[in-house]
Amino acid sequence: MSAFSRFTPLVASLPSTIPFVGPEAIERQRGRAIAARIGANESGFGPAPAVLASIGAAAAGIWQYNDPENFELKQALARHLGTTPANLAIGEGIDGLLGQIVRLVIEPGLPVVTSLGGYPTFNFHVAGHGGRLVTVPYADDREDLAGLLAAVRREDAPLVYLANPDNPMGSWWDAEKVVEFARALPETCLLVLDEAYGETAPAGTIPSISSLIEMPNVVRTRTFSKAYGLAGARVGYVIGTPETAQAFDKIRNHFGMNRLGTAAALTALSEKDYLADVLEKIAASRLRIAGIAEACGLKPLPSATNFVTVDCGCDAIFARGIVDRLMEDHGIFIRMPGVAPLNRCIRISTGPEADMALLEDALPKVVKAVGSRQ
Repeated sequence: MSAFSRFTPLVASLPSTIPFVGPEAIERQRGRAIAARIGANESGFGPAPAVLASIGAAAAGIWQYNDPENFELKQALARHLGTTPANLAIGEGIDGLLGQIVRLVIEPGLPVVTSLGGYPTFNFHVAGHGGRLVTVPYADDREDLAGLLAAVRREDAPLVYLANPDNPMGSWWDAEKVVEFARALPETCLLVLDEAYGETAPAGTIPSISSLIEMPNVVRTRTFSKAYGLAGARVGYVIGTPETAQAFDKIRNHFGMNRLGTAAALTALSEKDYLADVLEKIAASRLRIAGIAEACGLKPLPSATNFVTVDCGCDAIFARGIVDRLMEDHGIFIRMPGVAPLNRCIRISTGPEADMALLEDALPKVVKAVGSRQ
């Protein structure tokens, strides 16, 4: 009897893969330590000192489970957003929440619309629940709103995913266009509006809370992983109608949140000056990456995120060569989009000046070396 026969047919049919190869795995595979970790869109600037202090203070209570209702964090978020706690659900980062959203909506065989080359963890959850992915190519390196809407209508899809700003391209749509897209969707289709990079986006990108809060077919996902520097704490939340938020209580892991992450998130919300400082550093680092790329003859794309996607002007082989040689020869970890034509690009996360200096020294050498092999 095969071990796989113990699993459901769906699980048995899935590949044993994860959406991302982590930098730790790359270190193990390559036998080289990472010198500049600028590939996972984490914040190398870290959380506020007060946040670290709150983690330390909360550590003595780690023997206790976290409040399964996440009462205090919901109250703080509601004040921060100008909404009510009833409009919120808390979860273990956006990745965990995406899995719950798919579980709430999708049964095996149902179509799910997303962008070809968009965030692969969402696709991972769709596959894990037996959904059928329907993908729409990017248009001019942005998610194609008209194409997504057409696919939803054609497939009668109950779920569509849109990241604004977008990962992996860093592009974005104005809030007015996003609201227009949401209102054009059939009421039977739930929009997952992923706003993980909302804090780093220019003014006018993120729709107001009031513009979408009464729409039962819109759920917005946000995180403390990016601008707040808490990727390792795994704290995310969704914004929706009270009925939508309450639905998460039916399936979520009620003890999934940890006390240290909750303490960190509560303090992070109050550290507004630190957040403003980090956002300035991210913006400066984006300009730094763009300048380094341009000096190498590459084309940085406009970015509303904490990374810069760089058009290498060639093909995926050339881009992959840059990614691999940066790691193998210099210990610099970056990533690249996974599908054509996006995979002509590389993606570099913002980070401290020490990381940027390493990149500035290494990238010209790598581009020259990889180009000589073409």
